[in-house]
Amino acid sequence: MQPKAVNASPGQGGFTLVELLVTIGIIAILGALAYPSYMQYTQRSNRTDATGALTNAAQIMQRCYSQTYDYTQCVNGSTPPGVTGVTNGYNSPQNYYSITLATPATNQYTLTATPVKSPQTSDAQCTTFTLAQSGLQGSTGSATSQACWGSN
Repeated sequence: MQPKAVNASPGQGGFTLVELLVTIGIIAILGALAYPSYMQYTQRSNRTDATGALTNAAQIMQRCYSQTYDYTQCVNGSTPPGVTGVTNGYNSPQNYYSITLATPATNQYTLTATPVKSPQTSDAQCTTFTLAQSGLQGSTGSATSQACWGSN
């Protein structure tokens, strides 16, 4: 009786080129669907940079007003010694927005946050943010101010 020959390579494993291309195509489609949602999420989360910076600037303005009784005295460069004011045109903590102070009157002001860094520069829902001395929160863009400020 003759010994049975053992097959050295019982079967070759691997992927064909067609299987690899189908897999890459599926991944590309999933990526194309997920990327816009990711960008919207990123823009929405970065909006807190503007709202936080505006709220902080408003607190500085209120502290200054409580010492001077005049918002026009609350811009750095014109503040009395020992009083901290808002520096006009400074960037928010994460540098996504520029914070500006419209020329304040004795008893009123409006702070504005304008996007200066991507991805916020392409945010069509909440383009700019405003905050007045009365606490009135506003925004421009296709979304409501409540949605932009996170009150929704």
